[in-house]
Amino acid sequence: MRRIGWLVAYIVIASAMHAHAQSPAKVPIIKVSPVKSTIQFAVKASVPIEGTFEKWDATLTFTSDHVEDGVLDIKIQAASVNTGSWMKNDKLKGKDFFDAGQDPYITFHSSKVVQTGPFAFDLPGTFTIRGVSKPETLAFTGTREGNGHANIKGTMAFDRKEFGMDSGIPFIRIADRVEVTVDLDVDRVSGPPLIFKQ
Repeated sequence: MRRIGWLVAYIVIASAMHAHAQSPAKVPIIKVSPVKSTIQFAVKASVPIEGTFEKWDATLTFTSDHVEDGVLDIKIQAASVNTGSWMKNDKLKGKDFFDAGQDPYITFHSSKVVQTGPFAFDLPGTFTIRGVSKPETLAFTGTREGNGHANIKGTMAFDRKEFGMDSGIPFIRIADRVEVTVDLDVDRVSGPPLIFKQ
């Protein structure tokens, strides 16, 4: 009986390991190309303030081949902000705005994917800046270009004062609304195609 018990246990463990080893092949593996992707922001002001972040990571992972089962994670190095002006960059990195010395990362973690059109999606999630986290939604639209390649562009707007950015810049009038654009170039490098609602 003991030998039979060990045999059953071995079969169960081996089956579980086999299923686990096979599982990656059953889900799409998506790679984000940082070279062809950008994360930008803009704020209406008496002197235009807009720029990009030069250092960031983004991952798009799936637990099945259904697009609704995706999770987007974005991690931005706040100190990599580039407006084309060193004066604006220093001000934005400082404690009145991004406070990059105290909280070096700006992050977004999606909680779900809601398909709103043939190739349009809302990704509600948690947005964190300056160590303050609040629910925000990235609204994505995109184009599929064949062979598992696609470009998806997400937009989000938030009130900077809700995240503790109450200050202004001397001699410049700045709006409260900050618009963010996340333009991602993605490829399915392995696994099955994603299934979309028709």
